[in-house]
Amino acid sequence: MSHVARIAPATSPFPAVVQDWLDRTMPPGVPPLTLFTTLARDPRLFGKFMSGGLLDKGNLTLRQREIVIDRVTARCGSEYELGVHIALFSTKAELDGPQLESLAHGDAHDACWTADESLLIRACDALHTGCDIDDGLWEELSAVFSEAALVEVLLLAGFYRTVSYLTNSLRLPLEPFAARFPLPSAHREF
Repeated sequence: MSHVARIAPATSPFPAVVQDWLDRTMPPGVPPLTLFTTLARDPRLFGKFMSGGLLDKGNLTLRQREIVIDRVTARCGSEYELGVHIALFSTKAELDGPQLESLAHGDAHDACWTADESLLIRACDALHTGCDIDDGLWEELSAVFSEAALVEVLLLAGFYRTVSYLTNSLRLPLEPFAARFPLPSAHREF
């Protein structure tokens, strides 16, 4: 896939409302993501997008949130977004190399996952494949996660599928600081 953006990003100076979001969102010293500056071409769309983010303290742990985001963006083939999340959050979320490889190429039954984490991956895979979670998996998830956490999983999965649509369809160039798509181990069979 080409990484020449189909729509040029907006450039600084940004409208005050956009700059305020960027200042609150980006880590110190990290320039705004191309995704954000592309959306900033329309401050209304930018604001709606930024308001939908779920990167705050919520009903899932940071690790659980990143497992969902990484699995969804990997399944959608969004190297851009997966790479940003690996670079900015994988260490804080304590996701190691084999786990990142599993999120990109493995499945919920890989030995690197706890039972609860496996459920999250299964939920992401079900949503990706059929846009639904069957009753059996829902019951398993409900035994572990609160109703609010389950709704958050659905929102995260849907939001990051949308993000993947944006990053892939806009052909956004990969961020210089971001990780590349994890490569499968030689021992993994597909």
